[in-house]
Amino acid sequence: MNKARNLAIIFAAAILLGVAFNLFLLPHEILAGGITGIAMIFSLLTPINGGFWLIVLNIPILILGWMKLGKAFIGYSVFSVAVTSIAMLYIPVMKITDDVLLSSVFGGVLVGVAAGVIVRFGGSTGGFDIVGLLLTMKRDLPLGALVFVLNSGVVFISGFIFSWELAMYTMASIYISGLVVDRIHTRHIKLTLMVVTYKGEAVKKELLDNLYRGITVVDGEGAYSAAKLKVLYSVISRYELSYVRPLIKNIDPHAFVSVSETMEVMGNFRRDSNFQKKQIS
Repeated sequence: MNKARNLAIIFAAAILLGVAFNLFLLPHEILAGGITGIAMIFSLLTPINGGFWLIVLNIPILILGWMKLGKAFIGYSVFSVAVTSIAMLYIPVMKITDDVLLSSVFGGVLVGVAAGVIVRFGGSTGGFDIVGLLLTMKRDLPLGALVFVLNSGVVFISGFIFSWELAMYTMASIYISGLVVDRIHTRHIKLTLMVVTYKGEAVKKELLDNLYRGITVVDGEGAYSAAKLKVLYSVISRYELSYVRPLIKNIDPHAFVSVSETMEVMGNFRRDSNFQKKQIS
């Protein structure tokens, strides 16, 4: 069921990506970033459709992702790239508006939403998304900001080939896309979880069985009741919060749970948990 759900959501997001390219960006020669942007440059300079170039240019990067990120991830990514490419073949390249700035803003938002959703559900749009995800495995960096930096090269290329005015519109579109991606793809955000419960052992066992996270357990005492209780402390990713809530509630619906955003984590914090692998598989 998870695979069918993920594929359906990635399919819809990939179609949205094709809409953003052909109806908002390409008609004004505003480029997307990374490999997709290079494919769009080739499509504008040659009679060959951008969907074809998108597949060809993604092949070596998808092979690298297969080796480093796993078969399921690359399977979703290939599906995403294929659907986007086919959508670009059949969706006509036409202007929704003659306003270039408006097209760059709306195109950037749509690309960011589509790319963020695809990554959130276990795939990627290929190209620099895969490179960015490989880098985020080493350091907890915002994916959107990282891909924005990687994509800057495409802006300079478009400036030399077309015009610097269009290059600035491209930069604006890519920047907006990066902001939207970081609103959706929040794996780099870490949360401090504190659980105060009378069922400490049961809650601890449930969390350890379902999350690959360390937990610190401290003996506590209620200030008014003087009752003995346990305080569980852990750091989790933003993705895991929606998974953790029902786990705790099923064991102790009366537990006091405090969640706060963590600015920085030092020490042994595993960046990819079993939970994330389950979501993809």
